[in-house]
Amino acid sequence: MSRTTLDTPPTAPDAHTPLSHGLKQRHLSMIALGGVIGAGLFVGSGAGIAAAGPSIVIAYAVSGVLVMLVMRMLGEMSAAYPSSGSFSAHAERAIGPWAGFTAGWSFWVLLCTAVGLEGIGAAKIVTGWLPGTPEWAWVALFMVVFCVANLAAVKNFGEFEFWFAALKVGAISLFLVLGVLAVAGVLPGTDSPGASNLTGQGGFLPHGSEGLVVGLLASVFAYGGLETVTIAAAESQNPVQGVARAVRTAMWRIALFYIGSMAVIVTLVPWDSKEVVEKGPYVAALDHLGIPGAGQLMNVVVFVALLSAMNANIYGSSRIAYSLVERGQGPKALGRVSAGVPRVAVLASCVFGFVCVLLSYWRPDDVFPWLLNMIGAVILVVWIFIAVSQLLLRRRVEREAPEKLVVRMWLFPALTWVALAGMAAIFVLMARQPGTRVQLYSTGGMTLFLAAVGYAWQRARAAR
Repeated sequence: MSRTTLDTPPTAPDAHTPLSHGLKQRHLSMIALGGVIGAGLFVGSGAGIAAAGPSIVIAYAVSGVLVMLVMRMLGEMSAAYPSSGSFSAHAERAIGPWAGFTAGWSFWVLLCTAVGLEGIGAAKIVTGWLPGTPEWAWVALFMVVFCVANLAAVKNFGEFEFWFAALKVGAISLFLVLGVLAVAGVLPGTDSPGASNLTGQGGFLPHGSEGLVVGLLASVFAYGGLETVTIAAAESQNPVQGVARAVRTAMWRIALFYIGSMAVIVTLVPWDSKEVVEKGPYVAALDHLGIPGAGQLMNVVVFVALLSAMNANIYGSSRIAYSLVERGQGPKALGRVSAGVPRVAVLASCVFGFVCVLLSYWRPDDVFPWLLNMIGAVILVVWIFIAVSQLLLRRRVEREAPEKLVVRMWLFPALTWVALAGMAAIFVLMARQPGTRVQLYSTGGMTLFLAAVGYAWQRARAAR
């Protein structure tokens, strides 16, 4: 397979990209901080708690360690070579054009589909506040607002994410403070639950190892969205510094926001409470504390988290598409840039996302579930490309441009291999679970198809 040298970027040098550099350091810092608090944490964690019980804390800790390793690897490469293509550009540089093609387009499909799903989730919350209003109309409104914002200038994306992230960070920080006070028994009007919710209702592992496995798989996919900061870094004023800072603070953010909040929730609320799934674990925990209006306020935060994810995924999908086209791996029309923004790519990503929304209404029993299954394990495929790319690039960077190693992977190469082993183990666990086996096979089929197309394109180009 063909490879490019470190001194020659994959196809088109990012240094000549017409994208603007409108993101300020405060934007990038807050995107990094808020990106770890995604819709998956607020919305998806309830199903994980219902499956794993109190052991969900272990599930989030294990998957959190894996995510930390992946972010460190990605940070090392992105600090050395900032690119709007992020891991896709790194995969092309390290492995070959077919790898960049496969990683990039599979992630584009994932992000565009997620845009539609997050729009549906946000619309459901609004229709709960305003019964009788059409759900699809709210999705369309959200799509138009964020599409227009992303079409105008990258700083609009940055401003939206700055304030969205500020609200999310403030809300979850307040939640953690209230939760810890309640667990300690010093919050007025509440008694400490002690360890009763951790040891009662079937114990710490109520569904045994199988429940822990289901919780582990749910927790892995809740971490999606952390990659956005490395994509956004290419349009910041100081991309190397921004990526380095974001990656170096990833560990405490993951430990505090994910693992810490799961520990607080399962200590405060019985894991088998139906409200954990129906209302969401954060709303259920606040309602359990009896704080007036707190649960409804958390619904507002969940709503903001969904809108934030929509905004970030429109941005991320458009930049991934633009980078692929710049490297000759997609329709040229998607690469058109106006005022520093790849506007055609933004529009294409929004249209694809809204088509997914329409499919959820038109074909809810066949096409839509097939689409959801197809993207089910894409994030793991991307992580594998990141790990393999880092294994190959690290030695070459050390040999040819060691000054570019601003961020270094811990205990290289041992921890990179540990991360790859962890990803392989998750694939095996997915194959063993009926609920995730179809996702694994569907994603595998899409990945093989894209790899075949990418390799054929690579061979055809080499033959010219």
